[in-house]
Amino acid sequence: MALDRWIALIILMICMAYGYAAFFTLDVGLPPFMQRNAIWPSTFPKMLVVMAIGCALIILLGQGKGDEGAKEGDIDYRRLTDYKLGQALLLLAMMAGYALMLRPVGFLLSTVAFLTISAMVLGERKLQYLLPVTVLATGLVWYLVQQVLGIYLRPLPYFMGTGG
Repeated sequence: MALDRWIALIILMICMAYGYAAFFTLDVGLPPFMQRNAIWPSTFPKMLVVMAIGCALIILLGQGKGDEGAKEGDIDYRRLTDYKLGQALLLLAMMAGYALMLRPVGFLLSTVAFLTISAMVLGERKLQYLLPVTVLATGLVWYLVQQVLGIYLRPLPYFMGTGG
């Protein structure tokens, strides 16, 4: 079985477990006034599960790639060491570090640092373009989440007295 089908099978198994939780356990403790709503807290997870299971089944049950051999963009799982796994693993570690630094460092500083350093890991070297773009994107996302949606994001570190 090809690598993409193995990944689709793993995603399908994860979605089956998540789907069970979404369809049978998420709404058990809802108060009576919320049970009369058209949209429940499990509505979005249910939609995600149905779409993800559909995509995984399309990949699993789809036509094979044929016997033409490997094409230019195909991933050869027997030669994984030829790919840039170091960059991928470093990005995964940086994502975990970013999640851990959100509260103590604040959204603005941690997001600008994460976006800048991850872009440099991926090969971008022009800081005169990179820094303004990351600062603008971070500020825009913070404004939309904080002001438009009304969800509090700690913008700055604890020691700057931003509350909590």
